[in-house]
Amino acid sequence: MKMEIELKYIILYVILINIIGFGTMALDKFKAQKGYWRTPEKTIFTITLLGGGIGTISGMYLFRHKTKKPKFTLGFPTILISEIIIIAYFLIKY
Repeated sequence: MKMEIELKYIILYVILINIIGFGTMALDKFKAQKGYWRTPEKTIFTITLLGGGIGTISGMYLFRHKTKKPKFTLGFPTILISEIIIIAYFLIKY
């Protein structure tokens, strides 16, 4: 029973961090178009590293934001794939 509760929180976290990642990309694109103060790239990468890779990648391509920067087009997928491999490893091992 305890494992189910923990799994619920993990799933909730992953959903929320990806919504935050997606929203961050949308907001940064809006700010870029309006000439407002921008979200630091470090912040966007931190959200991706915290598990928001699906959200940030989706936002990047949906809003066509930062798609010409290799740091993002290569970095985000690399982070996401690495996280998936690490999670799969721990799920199989334990």
